[in-house]
Amino acid sequence: MNTKDIVIRRGTCHVLYAYDIGMAIDLKACQGRLAKLGRATLSARHRRAPKVFDYDPPPLTIIQESAPQRLGPYAVSTSVDLTFYDFGAVSISYEIPLAGGLDDLCALSGAIAQNEELLRDSRRRAEELQRTLGKAVELSQIAALVEDYAIFEITDCDLPCPAADLPGLVGARLAQILRAETQPLSEQETLDALACRISYGRDDLTLIDWNAALLFDRDAEDVRSVLEFANVELLELRLLDHQLDSSLDRSYAYALRQSGLLRFIPGRSAAHLRRISRMQLDGAILFERVSNAPKLLGDQFLARAYRLAAQRFHVGEWNSSILRKLDTIEDFYQLVHNTAASIRLEMLEWIIIVLIGIEIVMPFIPGLMPGH
Repeated sequence: MNTKDIVIRRGTCHVLYAYDIGMAIDLKACQGRLAKLGRATLSARHRRAPKVFDYDPPPLTIIQESAPQRLGPYAVSTSVDLTFYDFGAVSISYEIPLAGGLDDLCALSGAIAQNEELLRDSRRRAEELQRTLGKAVELSQIAALVEDYAIFEITDCDLPCPAADLPGLVGARLAQILRAETQPLSEQETLDALACRISYGRDDLTLIDWNAALLFDRDAEDVRSVLEFANVELLELRLLDHQLDSSLDRSYAYALRQSGLLRFIPGRSAAHLRRISRMQLDGAILFERVSNAPKLLGDQFLARAYRLAAQRFHVGEWNSSILRKLDTIEDFYQLVHNTAASIRLEMLEWIIIVLIGIEIVMPFIPGLMPGH
């Protein structure tokens, strides 16, 4: 089938950038502080927290007006959506209206992959948010990591076949869009790019890849929300994994310090134990906040869409890695604790030996014993 047989009348490309700006965000305190930004309004649209999501608390979305921007030949909407999650993340979403054919989508996908303008603008907005929110953010600090994602949402188009049949007919072109490649892909790469797909009916199609997603659907807001959260979740898991690597290095250093004469300094082991325990607790709390944030209730289609996104983003592997590192930090804690207990017993034994020695020696030293 000729790709020119597919005509897109209306669609939107959502370019997402996820940032971590702190340990946690007080969403109630945010609303008053965000008014200071100017050109920003609270979103009346609840697409970021559809009713089937049992968020507690639900994320907060504001719409911020911006100066006109362009991404090559493509105009970017002047409305920018900023969505805040209580576990310290913010997702910044730009919209690019699109129309034409699959060749136009492929060109746009390549332009997004090579762009630096939106990335710089999103980081500037994240830094502005950090300054504005102030104490509403716990342990405020913008992480160096950023997670980007593109969602091509086609809401009105002419198709020569049902949308669910597109992968079998123009799969090679769809894979190029998902992978932001202008050159034809191998059959193996094409099959991999199209592996995570789902359809509710014959007239809709959702293709999820690690770099982008394609949605042929007249109403895909909830699916888009699932993908946006999955992108934020991936950022938080990558960040937590990086933080746990640093915690492991520090825990190992603390464990090594439990040798030599310094180990007998009172309170030294207790200080190390507190530091290791705090690292373990911070990691476990953030992991639980991110893992338990969305609870999909009553909609098996969205639950399947989330599982596909989690599969493509390797969320399971990230979770396993984080749990192993938390267990390793627990092992270091137990090691330092057991070593400290051994040191206390060793000190007690030496004290007893010294006291016995003094008691033996004292009778032979003139003037030390009473009555001599």
